[in-house]
Amino acid sequence: MLVAFDFDGTLSDSEMTVLLGERNGTARDMAEITEQAMNDEIEYAESLRRRCALLEGVPEEDARAAFEAVELRPGAAAVIADLREAGVYVAVLTGGFERGVASALDRAGAGVDTVVANRLPVADGNLTGEVAGPLVEGTKDDALEVLAAAVGEDLADTVAVGDGANDLPMLAVAGLAVGFDPKPAVAPSCDSIVDSMAELGDLLESEGVLSRD
Repeated sequence: MLVAFDFDGTLSDSEMTVLLGERNGTARDMAEITEQAMNDEIEYAESLRRRCALLEGVPEEDARAAFEAVELRPGAAAVIADLREAGVYVAVLTGGFERGVASALDRAGAGVDTVVANRLPVADGNLTGEVAGPLVEGTKDDALEVLAAAVGEDLADTVAVGDGANDLPMLAVAGLAVGFDPKPAVAPSCDSIVDSMAELGDLLESEGVLSRD
């Protein structure tokens, strides 16, 4: 069994680009662009590039501080631990940034099997305003399919958990599509909807993904 999580808005209630934008006064612009993308009003790749362009010139040390402010949602570490104890392969597939994911997981004492994420290039100690990685143009359905093949799982035996429009591709191909407090444009594509990590744990138990005594 394989469970793939989105990060921003799902495992975390932080939004990394907004935290980064707080470092140079662009947080409000970041939030507006993010909301448009999550509601499927603009293409995700376009939204990500627009947000990252606003970060040009942010010192790397400020970016590091922003990533250190990223936190897992209450109960997320426990759900991850339960899944891994049950032998489930746990992945994070996010258009966010690998450094923020790693920081949040490390501070929560949580570990996953794979993180597929993007990164912010740095030149001369500052962010360049560009973004690179597998999930800028790439989509999460492709990432999930590649990962399932790599670990020898059928897509029918996968679970995808997400909240925004860029999660729609992986929700469409997963065996079980779970919306975590999903945006209105996403909810109709979900098999089940939860609003907390406790609810998610209960759902995974009822679906036979977890067996908790």
